Amino acid sequence: MVYVLALDQGTTSSRSILFERQGTAAASAQEEFPQIYPSPGHVEHDPEAIWNTQLETARAAIRKAVADASDLAAIGIANQRETVVLWERDSGKPVDNAIVWQSRITAPLCEELKQQGHEDLFRARTGLVLDPYFSGTKIAHLLEKHDLHGRAARGEILAGTIDSFLLWRLTGGRVHATDASNASRTLLFDIHRLDWDDELLGILGVPRAMLPEVRDSSGDFGHTEPGLFGRPIKVAGIAGDQQAATFGQGCFERGMVKNTYGTGCFILMNTGSRAVASENGLLSTVGWVLDGQPTYCLEGSVFVGGAAVQWLRDGLGLIERSEQVEELAASEEDSGGVYLVPAFVGLGAPYWDPYARGLLIGLERSTTAGHVARATVESMAYQSLDVVRAMEADAGAGMSGLRVDGGAAVNDDLMQFQADLLGTRVQRPVVAETTALGAAYLAGLATGVWADQDDVTRNWALDREFEPRSSTTEREHLAAGWQRAVERSRGWAEP
Repeated sequence: MVYVLALDQGTTSSRSILFERQGTAAASAQEEFPQIYPSPGHVEHDPEAIWNTQLETARAAIRKAVADASDLAAIGIANQRETVVLWERDSGKPVDNAIVWQSRITAPLCEELKQQGHEDLFRARTGLVLDPYFSGTKIAHLLEKHDLHGRAARGEILAGTIDSFLLWRLTGGRVHATDASNASRTLLFDIHRLDWDDELLGILGVPRAMLPEVRDSSGDFGHTEPGLFGRPIKVAGIAGDQQAATFGQGCFERGMVKNTYGTGCFILMNTGSRAVASENGLLSTVGWVLDGQPTYCLEGSVFVGGAAVQWLRDGLGLIERSEQVEELAASEEDSGGVYLVPAFVGLGAPYWDPYARGLLIGLERSTTAGHVARATVESMAYQSLDVVRAMEADAGAGMSGLRVDGGAAVNDDLMQFQADLLGTRVQRPVVAETTALGAAYLAGLATGVWADQDDVTRNWALDREFEPRSSTTEREHLAAGWQRAVERSRGWAEP
C-alpha cells in the first residue's frame, strides 16, 4: 500500500492524516496545543509546541496505519497561513513566540501605513488590504521588538509562515522555502510577478535575505531528516490551508466556490488564470501554482467561526465539549431574535475593522442557553453570507452551489441554515478533511500517486446536499437583523 502523509497544521491543533490513492484516510492523529493571549486582541503560539505536536501526530498516524516510512510516497503540508515565526539560521531556535493570524498587535502599524498613503500600492501588488491579519507587519513588529534588522539583513535570522518553519525542521535546516499560496498572504509578494516585491519590503523594513524561496505548490521541497521517520521522505506539496482545501474540494473550474468552517470561516472562489481585483472588500490571492502556472482566487476571511463555539465552552462554560453545541442549539427552534457577532479580534471580510468587538444582542428575559448556542452556530452562516454577497458582486453572477468542509460542516442544522440564508445548494463531500487532502493531492501529483487533476476530480464524492427551504422574505428579514447587529459592533475598541 502506498500512502501520502498530509501534515495539517491548524490554529488550535496539529493533525496528520495518511491518505490512500482513492482519497480516503487510512489513519490520522490530532493533538491540541496552547493558545497564548498576552494582551487583548493579541494571540501567540509557541513554535516548539507546533513542531512537537506536528511531529508526534505524524509518527502516530504512521503507527496507526501499521506502516513505515517506506510506504510513504511523499509528505504534503497545509498550514495556518498568516501566522509567522522568526528563527536563528544557525541554531534553528525561534526568537519569540509565533504571532498568530488572529492577532491585532500590528493594527497601529497598519493605520500608520494607510496614513502614509501606501494602501493602494499594497492592494495593487499583493491583492490584500492593509490589515494586521497578514504576515508582513508581524515580521516588521518582531524585527523592531528584538532589534534584529542587522542580523536579518545578513541572513542570520530567518522568517517564514508555519509551512516554512516546519519544512526547515523536517529537512534539518537544509531547505528554507514556501509556496506561492503562502507567500501571497504576507503583504510582501507581488501576486502578478510571483516574486517578493522589493519596494514593499523596503516600506516595511523586511530584508529579502530572511525570506524563503518561493516554489510551485506541487514539486520538490527536499527530503526529511532520516532520523525523524526512519528514512528520508520526500516533501512534495505545500499550500496554505484554505487554498489546500479548495484544491482538495476539486474546485478547478473558474467560478467554483468552497467554504471551510474551522476556527474561522474561509470562502474561496476560483477565478482562473487572472487575479480579479475586488471592489467589495474581498482579497485576491494565489490559489496554487502548478508547473509555473498560477490559479487565482477571490477570498473572504472570517476571523472567528468555530472559535466562537470554543468561547461557549471555555469562556462561558455553557458546554463541556465543543460537539455538545449542536444538541444545545437544537433545544430551541430558532435563536429567539438573538444575534452573536463574534468580533473578538475585530471583523475580517468584507468589513476589515480591527476595532470591532464581540456583541450579543436581542436578549430578553425568556432567552435561554439554547438561544445563545444557536446564535453562536448561526453566526458562522451569517458571516459567510456577508462574504458570498460581496463575492457575487465582484463576479457579477450568483453562485450555483457551495462546497463545504471543516469541523462545523458536519452540523446538519448549520448546513441547512446556510443553504436557507444563501438561497443556494450546499454540498458536503464524503471526505470532509479537504485541507489535509488538498496537501496530499499536491504532494501526490508531484510523485506520480495521482496522474493529473482529473484523477483528483474523480475522487470527489457527495455525502449530502442541502437545498434552500426558506422564502426570500424570511431570508432577507434574518439578514437585515444581522446587519443591524454588525453595525453596533463596529469601531468599539479604541485605536
